[in-house]
Order: sequence, then structure tokens, then C-alpha cells
Amino acid sequence: MKKIFYILILLFSTASLNAQGVRVYSRLDTNKLLIGEQTRLHLSVEYAAESGITEIIFPTIYDTINQHIEILSKNPIDTLIPDKNEPFLLQQKQELLITSFDSGYYVIPPFQFIINADTFETEATLLEVYSLPVDTSEAIFDVKQPLEEPFSFKDWLKENWKWIAIGLVLIVLIILLIRYLKNRKPTEKVKEIIPEIPCHIIALERLEKLREQKLWQSGKLKMYHSEISEILRDYIEKRYNVNALEETTDEIMYGLRLHAIPNDVKEKLFQILTLADLVKFAKEQPLANENDMSLIYSIEFINQTKLVTPNSPQKNV
Repeated sequence: MKKIFYILILLFSTASLNAQGVRVYSRLDTNKLLIGEQTRLHLSVEYAAESGITEIIFPTIYDTINQHIEILSKNPIDTLIPDKNEPFLLQQKQELLITSFDSGYYVIPPFQFIINADTFETEATLLEVYSLPVDTSEAIFDVKQPLEEPFSFKDWLKENWKWIAIGLVLIVLIILLIRYLKNRKPTEKVKEIIPEIPCHIIALERLEKLREQKLWQSGKLKMYHSEISEILRDYIEKRYNVNALEETTDEIMYGLRLHAIPNDVKEKLFQILTLADLVKFAKEQPLANENDMSLIYSIEFINQTKLVTPNSPQKNV
């Protein structure tokens, strides 16, 4: 009866959908594993672009799902924009590599997502782990122990004389090196101190080089906006100590909410990163003034948020 109950759970959809146009689900690449084999567990959130979703928090997952299922690795959360003909245009997903070393039927429990302060749950998923069959009709024999051979120093010396010679040469070289190091006069080393370049100067120099390349003027829109997005994310990561290079635009904005950044500056940053995402994933074709404003807003954001100390060098673009 327990096995039938688990199979009924598996037959139902592993997705949860509500009237707000949000769908969360978990899915396995395969529901059957040999002991020790691996498979991927996919966690996804799908929602329409016009649904007003501003915050998506994935479930917190540690090294195990339960006492029988282990997590070997976790990919970072990725944002995808599927086919525009689909009802759900935006998708965030995460992949987990899992395995199990116990045979049996195990239920992967529902995962909880926090979306705009509401809780969404996936359906439970069934995983079957099986072992190789053992042929009990065959007789079982003990492993034979190796035969012992009497030790002969003469034979050992004959087989290892090369290694003995190499060892003696190394000992002599080590003794000579120790004598040389003891007898030589110590020299004073002057340690060169290389000042660290502030992150805002590096970012402004990169933006200036990007301006000189004239990428969008030559039709390389995707490369142009991707470079702007990468420069800003790298600056934000170093300036505010957040994992901006691996986060989505919404996650970056959420992480900056506690920092003292003026709202108009945050809005310009959101416009830059959102336009870069649309060009990269949705093949958006911005106007010429939009391309220029992305660079101008980026320079303004860095100049208005840079960390300045009395001895730090200054650079304005």
C-alpha cells in the first residue's frame, strides 16, 4: 500500500499554479536510480512579465534533502526568457545534482518559494533507488591470501640500488645547500608596496574604453549592453560586497535596499540593468538615445556611490 501511495503522488502534476499567473514546480530527470547513480532535480518559477513579480526567494537547501537523498552540487539561480508564444514568458530556475546510497522508495517533499511575500509550494516527487540483484545460487569463496616469500637483503639491494644512489646524492646536495645558506650574507629585501586601485576608478576607466569602442554604433548592441551590465555588477560586488555577478537584476536591487543610495540613482541603475537583460535575452532593439543614456547613467551611478577616502585618487569621466 505504501508503494502504491508513492506512485499516486508521482502521477499528479509537480507544479503549483495560482490565479496571479505564477507557477512553481520541481522535476527529476529520472525517477529511477541505481544505488550511487546521480540525477538532476530542477526547481523552477514561471510567471508572466506583466504579473508584477518583484521578489522571488528560492527555498533554502542544505547538503541533504532527507536522510536518504544527498545533494552533491547546486547551480546558481538562472533567469530564462522562453518562447514568447508560451503563457509564462519569464522563468527562474535552479538545478541540484542528487544521489542516494540506500535502496527503496523515497518522497522528495514539497519545496516552498516566497514570491511577493506569498508562499507557493511544489508537489511532492517520488524517487526509486534500486540495487543490483545478487545471484545467491553461486557458491561464495574466501579470498586467497598472498603467499609469503622469504626476505633477501641481497635481492632487495640489487633491485633498489639506483634509488639508494639517488638518495645519497640528494643527501649530499642538501648538506651543501645548508652550508651555503648558513655562510652567505643576508641581504635586505625592499618590499614594493603597490597601492590598490579603488573599484570606482577601475569601473570608470572600463566605461571610458567602452565609449571609445563605439560598439552600438557598429550594430553590436548585445555586446555593448552586456559590457555595461558586467562593469556595473563588478563594481557593485566590490563596492557593496554582494554577489552581483551571479545574481539577477531583481536580486541585485533587493540586496541594495539597505544601502544609503538615493532612490533616483537606484531607478537609473534598474533601467540600465533591465535594458541590458532585454537586449541580451529578448533581443530588444533600443533607440540611439537609450544606448547613450545607459552609459551616462552608469557613470552617474558610480560617481554618486563611490567610496572616497582622504588619500584615495579621484577620477571623473
